[in-house]
Amino acid sequence: METFTETKEQLIPMPRIGDKAPDFRAVTTQGNINFPEDYKGSWVILFSHPADFTPVCTSEFMTFAKLEGKFGKANCKLVGLSIDGLYSHIAWLRTIKEKIEFRDMKNIEVKFPLIEDITMDIAKKYGMIQPGESKTQAVRAVFFIDPDGFIRAIIYYPLSLGRNFDEIYRALIAMQTADEFSVATPADWQPGDDVIVPPAGSCGTAEERMQGQNGEVSCTDWFFCTQKLEKDKVLETVLKD
Repeated sequence: METFTETKEQLIPMPRIGDKAPDFRAVTTQGNINFPEDYKGSWVILFSHPADFTPVCTSEFMTFAKLEGKFGKANCKLVGLSIDGLYSHIAWLRTIKEKIEFRDMKNIEVKFPLIEDITMDIAKKYGMIQPGESKTQAVRAVFFIDPDGFIRAIIYYPLSLGRNFDEIYRALIAMQTADEFSVATPADWQPGDDVIVPPAGSCGTAEERMQGQNGEVSCTDWFFCTQKLEKDKVLETVLKD
């Protein structure tokens, strides 16, 4: 069943995993951008927040800013969005840097772009406005967009719930690992944990999988086989200096 987000002019299908990321041009705190064209070759986390000068959003922006270098080493750029105007964004980010302390963070400067979206056109195009939660604020949406401009994962949070940044980073590394090594990652996977090997037919016969190949594959049944993938091998492949 197709899901739509409503505008005055038309019903816009909400983007889904596997779709090409909807394109747009926007004004941001770091200048104008053409999305996703300007980010070709990099992963992007495009995320929305309900409003500037709100406490949960402030804690999230400080955390994203602190982790920006960590995401950058994984070839991933951050792009934020709310339906506030550019001058509100600039004033809020200046206040964060000059006044706000949270946990071990202070004097935090947000250097990644924050999109102005007063018309809510971009938020609606990405399904960030969900009327059951709010008709005038974007929910906490997170879109993972790969280097070819395709949406690979989507996470939505309600207005009251701050995001789990360990999970956002874990999901990014897991998807990159799956791409690089043609594997899948099991529940709670972290770099260094065993990975899931492809189903029978793409990795030998069921009998070969049950026996294991050169001791690399371990199967508990024909459909459930895992393989060791060393943490160093994962990190040297997905992380950049």
